[in-house]
Parts: sequence; structure tokens; C-alpha cells
Amino acid sequence: MRLSFFGGARSVTGANYLLETKKTRILVDCGLHQGSRYCEAHNFEAFLYDPKSIDAVFITHAHIDHIGRLPKLYRDGFRGAVFGTPPTKDFAELLLADSEHILRIEAERDHKPPLYNMNDIVELMKLWRKIPYRERVVVGDLEAEFRDAGHILGSSTVYIRGEGKTIAFSGDLGNTPASFINAREPLVAADYVITEGTYGNRIHENLEKRKDILEDAIEDAVRHRGVFLIPAFALERTQEMMYELNELSENLRIPKVPIFVDSPLAIRLTGVYQKYSDDPAYFNRESMGLIRKGDAIFDFPNLHLTLTTAQSKEIFNVPPPKVIIAGSGMSNAGRILFHEKLYLSNKHTTILFVGYQAKGSLGRQILDGAKEVTILGETVSVNARTKIIGGYSAHADQPQILEWLGDARLSAKKIFVVQSEEEEALPLAQKITDLLAVHAEVPMPGDTVEL
Repeated sequence: MRLSFFGGARSVTGANYLLETKKTRILVDCGLHQGSRYCEAHNFEAFLYDPKSIDAVFITHAHIDHIGRLPKLYRDGFRGAVFGTPPTKDFAELLLADSEHILRIEAERDHKPPLYNMNDIVELMKLWRKIPYRERVVVGDLEAEFRDAGHILGSSTVYIRGEGKTIAFSGDLGNTPASFINAREPLVAADYVITEGTYGNRIHENLEKRKDILEDAIEDAVRHRGVFLIPAFALERTQEMMYELNELSENLRIPKVPIFVDSPLAIRLTGVYQKYSDDPAYFNRESMGLIRKGDAIFDFPNLHLTLTTAQSKEIFNVPPPKVIIAGSGMSNAGRILFHEKLYLSNKHTTILFVGYQAKGSLGRQILDGAKEVTILGETVSVNARTKIIGGYSAHADQPQILEWLGDARLSAKKIFVVQSEEEEALPLAQKITDLLAVHAEVPMPGDTVEL
């Protein structure tokens, strides 16, 4: 059995792993490279394997850096099956359509052919099968099973069994306890573990502390009559912020202030959350209790959902203080750019980062203290106050990753750290080796290993 790392090696984005036996070839994830222009260029390169030879793709979750090149895989000849949990497929249809629009603009800008088109997405979805947690799927001489990764709604750790071995692909591990989805499930005994390490060298604030920090930051912005910007990923992070603000608002922990969710995609994705909100397979006991009592956990007074462009423009006419949540999470695209362009130069503006900021992204530049940035072709001074709450990350931090890997010492022959930049991955690999007495390594892009 061979495992190849064609994405996600020494990089947070672009997850793409090929597992093959003499009879079967499968992929785990097929994601888009995100962040710098260099990363974006990778998306247009040919796959380093023949898409026609792939029997199936198993999707850990619906973030674009895990699904974004699936339509290109189809366009290049893939006709096997795609497997993912029910919410993952529902999310993917919306996210891939949104991504197609953005990628088409980028392709035109760089004088390249489009990565894929809407027909590729439609045809790809015909190959997708919804698989609930713990249901086993057989492809050739391999068997697969999804377990809850606790990262976003429907996210999974994928276990592949064959040739007498079990290989666990963590996907993105959740930051437990999450606000409203179920916690990640413990690691099942595996011979090899491919684990994420996005925050492999960091420790998050705890759940209550992060809420206190959010409360204090909003109160401070209101006191200064400023604008409070939150660049947020449309999937999970926006809904988590809505859930937290719902609790803070209903318990009068923050002043009455208009809160705008300025993201059509996030609004549509919230509809998927509502679709599964009565299913305990996905929502935790606390949120299920609120829902059964009639609490609309993603709605509260002073919340405004701006679906249309006209509604979005009206936000500018609302005097501060105000809170604006908009995509994208790394400020690479989306409506957040218009708000940042308008408000970053104001010293009373606060910009709060609640998600990972990849190298090269606009969000990373702001977070790293850039005094000027380029937004929509214009130079913008950055005088705004910058805050970050790592506890709102949907990714596990180093202690949580090590805790999840704890049982690996009993069964694992080797652990691979992926989906992480080197400064996070290398210390994590060393910690794993030292504490768990299991050899851990950080593969290079394109590496192939025999299992």
C-alpha cells in the first residue's frame, strides 16, 4: 500500500492524498490551494496522477481547501464515486458554485482558461453519495468509514482499511468543546495516522475566556463609537459568531448595536445548518436543548442579514457603532474587502480575526502589523486596532491534537503531520515523537511512502 502527499504537505491548504493498493486507487480530499498568488497558481497545474484512474474520493469536510479542485478532477476525467456526509455534500454544492465565480475572475485576470465551470459541478454532484457517520463503504479491496471530527457540521475523520492495515486521516480536527456541534470522536486504533497540525505549536483560549474577550472587544468598540469588523469564513465561523452573539445579546452582555452578516454565501449556508438542526448526529446536547425550547440559535434582535448588493451598500449609511461580519475569512475576496477599504484607516475601527490567516493573505498582512495594504487596487492605511481570538478557531490546538493522538501510542507505526506550515508542523512532530513514543514526520509535497 502506498500513500502520496499531493497537497497539504507543509501547507495549510490544498489537502490531497492518494492511497493505492495493487487493485484500488482512492483520494482523500481534493482541495484548493489558498493564500498567496503563488499558492493560487498551483490550482491550475495538472494533477500528478491520472484522474481517470481514481476509483473514489473520500471528503473529510466541505471547506474549499479540501474540496475546491474536485470539479477540475471531474473535468480531467475522473468518473469514480465521491463520498461525504450529508451536510458535507449540501455545503459543497453551494461552496463550489461560489468558488467557480471567484476562480473564473482570477483566470481572466491571469489570462488562463477557467479551472472548471458550473456544468462540471453539476456532473460531479451526480457522482456524490451521502454517507452517514459509522456506515462502512467498500471500494475495491478497501473499506472506509467516517467518524465525527468535530471541526464543522458534518466534518469527518476518515478511516481506510485494507491489506490488514488501518489508516486514519484526521481531516481538520475540531476545537472541542465547540459552541453547538458535537465534539470530535476519539481516535480509533490505526496503524498510520495522517493528522492535521494547523495550530500544532499553539494553545487556544478556553471557551468561556474567548466569549469574554469577544464581549469586551465589542463593548470597547461601542464605547469608541467605532466599526467592529470580523472577517469570517462563510462556513462554520460565521455561524459560530452568530451563535455566540445570540447568547451575548439575549443575556444583555453586550450593548444593543446593529450586527450585520454581510455574506450571501454565509446566509445560504446557514440554511443548511437549519436543515440539520434537529439531528443529534450533528448538534450537541446544549444547542439541541435550546432548539427544542424554540430558540432560533442563529437569529436575535439587531441581527441583519444582507443578502443583496443593495442591502450591503446600505450598511455604509448606518452610523457607528456597528458590527460587520463578512467573508472571506482571510480577506482574499468577498464583501469584507469593501468594508476594510472604507474603515481600516480609522483609528476607532477594530478588526477581529477569529480564524487562521495563511501566509500571503491580506488578513495575515494586517495581523502581522502592516501599516499599508492594497485593497481592490488601492493603497489603504491601517490605523485600526487589531485583535485576534484563537479560541474561535475551528481547529484543535497542540494539546488537543496530542490528546486525540494519545491512543496512537498503542497501535500506530508512524504519524504524518500535514495541513500545517512548517513552524507549526515541525514542533508538533517532535512533541508527538517525544511524548507518545511514536515516530512522527512532516512529509514534503509530492512524497510517496510505503505503508
